[in-house]
Amino acid sequence: MPVIRTILTVIYFIIAFIVTVLAFIQSKEDEGLSSTLTGSSSSNFYEKNKTRTKTGKLKKWTIILSVIFAVLTIVLGILYMMK
Repeated sequence: MPVIRTILTVIYFIIAFIVTVLAFIQSKEDEGLSSTLTGSSSSNFYEKNKTRTKTGKLKKWTIILSVIFAVLTIVLGILYMMK
């Protein structure tokens, strides 16, 4: 059991580092008041194909790894309570 806990802890820290890097790489999506005043539309080609862009892929991987991070947090919490 200590070996599994150690392996999961190492994976946990690697995922935490990757999620942090991905969060810093991503650009801010909110354009604020300027998009409200100019009336930019969200029905353009870019918005419809957003998941195929680099930004869309970064966002997708950030979400996936964040969910794995949360699950690992719960699993490691249970494993460390079972000492």
